[in-house]
Amino acid sequence: MEQVVENVLVNEAVVLTTKEKRQHCKDQALSRVGQMGINKLGSLMIVDEYNNSQDIWVRFKDGNMVNCTWGQFISGNVKNPYDRSVYGVGYVGEGEYKPSVNGKPTEMYKVWAAMLQRCYSHKFKEKHPTYKDCTVIDEWSNFQSFAKWYDENFYEIEGQRIHLDKDILIKGNKLYSPDTCVFVPQSINSLFVKRDKLRGNLPIGVKTCSRYANKYEVRCCNNEGKRIYIGRFDTPEDGFQAYKAYKEQLIKDIAEEYKECIPHTLYSAMITYTVEVTD
Repeated sequence: MEQVVENVLVNEAVVLTTKEKRQHCKDQALSRVGQMGINKLGSLMIVDEYNNSQDIWVRFKDGNMVNCTWGQFISGNVKNPYDRSVYGVGYVGEGEYKPSVNGKPTEMYKVWAAMLQRCYSHKFKEKHPTYKDCTVIDEWSNFQSFAKWYDENFYEIEGQRIHLDKDILIKGNKLYSPDTCVFVPQSINSLFVKRDKLRGNLPIGVKTCSRYANKYEVRCCNNEGKRIYIGRFDTPEDGFQAYKAYKEQLIKDIAEEYKECIPHTLYSAMITYTVEVTD
């Protein structure tokens, strides 16, 4: 005998009335508010507001609220802009600067991430030990802070790549910060690249002469990467003095050439730059 009822079984599923559906959603929302989870970066998150399975608000420990779906919450696939997701240090933060556009990282984000890699990637430091002990000022852990500085200080020179540099303004500096960093064209940056592995125990620019016993040969790279022969000397000290004179004058000449194109802080650092035997 068939009986028409509000609840019927269709393929073993209960069909609810509109009133029952509303009550079910209300009960479900009440039961899910307050539930806790962990996102993929290990941050605690709590369901603060549940409107429906496609519209929930999650609160993180730092108080930040993120809108997501119930499925994303259950899977832990909820991004908190304050999670230190880049090398365990950097976070995107909230603001006008986007880390990507149309799925591609922005140039300022790539520069920021590369800076963090140099300072906090153990694998990178194994290959590039000169970055040992390098750190980033805490305010630049926030991508928004770095991006603002980038936006205010970046410039372009036709035909040149522009690099972020931390130790031309202050020789030997190990801290990336607004006060110690400057953008530098590649042709200038190459003037300050050092090859410690090739030098051995001799002063910078000096090596033993393979053709003449007890003689020392001096060469210096110009801003185009070409090694310029300076001369042959009887002692490492004489060789270094010749290298020092050549290199300092070269840096001054390049500074004058680029004076109208580069920041004044960079120009001033180049004009007063001195080459030391310990470089």
